[in-house]
Amino acid sequence: MNATLSKKLQKTLIVFPAIAMVISVGCASVSGANTEVSAVAKKTTTTIKKKVTTTTKAPKGSAGLPTALSVLATIPQVNEHGSGYSRDFFKHWIDADHDGCNTREEVLIAESVTHAQVDAYGCKVIAGDWYSPYENAHYTDPAELDIDHMVPLKEAWDSGAYAWNAEQRQQFANDLSDSRPLIAVQAGQNRSKSDKDPSNWIPPNKNYVCTYLANWVAIKSHWRLSMDTSEWGRIKNLLTASCATTTIAPWGSASASNGSGGSSNVTSAPTNTVAPQTSVAPGTSQLATIHPGSFCSPLGAHGTYNGNSYVCATTNASGVPYSDGRARWRQG
Repeated sequence: MNATLSKKLQKTLIVFPAIAMVISVGCASVSGANTEVSAVAKKTTTTIKKKVTTTTKAPKGSAGLPTALSVLATIPQVNEHGSGYSRDFFKHWIDADHDGCNTREEVLIAESVTHAQVDAYGCKVIAGDWYSPYENAHYTDPAELDIDHMVPLKEAWDSGAYAWNAEQRQQFANDLSDSRPLIAVQAGQNRSKSDKDPSNWIPPNKNYVCTYLANWVAIKSHWRLSMDTSEWGRIKNLLTASCATTTIAPWGSASASNGSGGSSNVTSAPTNTVAPQTSVAPGTSQLATIHPGSFCSPLGAHGTYNGNSYVCATTNASGVPYSDGRARWRQG
């Protein structure tokens, strides 16, 4: 019996290590599988994050246009240059297309709601109808208006224009390639704004703030100008709070972002092909082609439209004075 028991014990001792080895190998295999699953999980998570980031970098607003916030995100934050500025470094106003109208007159002609009244002997705007969005008011006397650089010249200098050559600065100061860089506004508002950025000045007309900020961002982006931290942060906060869906229209279009999100038509972009509404002095043989009903100068001048003769007068054809007392073209 003892000999038989001894042989059974020996067999048992041989089997147990074999079982232990199987269990050990099985555990190692499970551990290895977990490691592989973990690695795959990590890789998958990283890929998903990258996709989300790419998707949210430049969200689109209405009609596929970029939002002002997404364009703002592409503008670098850099400390302002802060020295060496002179207004003389930005030559203006010039007559880029040599049509007799300098940049100021081009903007006044283009932005007048009615055809602007221009003198007969040059390109000097005498009267028109303008809307100043900063304070939500209308004006008829050009002497009450300044042409505002949406991004002031000193702000441009401090944000990168200090490194430009004279020609680039002149182009910026007289930029008629889009409706946003130059805008006719009430002189007092322009001087109140001065060279301040949106961290220090915002238009008092609350309904124009989103448009103002979007246009500021569009100009800085187009001209590759930077922003300082306070400027960038203030714009981001204002856009996020009230203008998150405001979009930016392509450069050179006649539309810009509005305050309700999406894109809307605004003042037509000034161009160098705008024809001034000239008039001809009495006694001259040349007749200008005019636009009936528009303002005119001088009183008594004659013009033509579609083969009909017109006269510059303060009364209609029946002799009744116009309510505003201003001269208009009417059939003579």
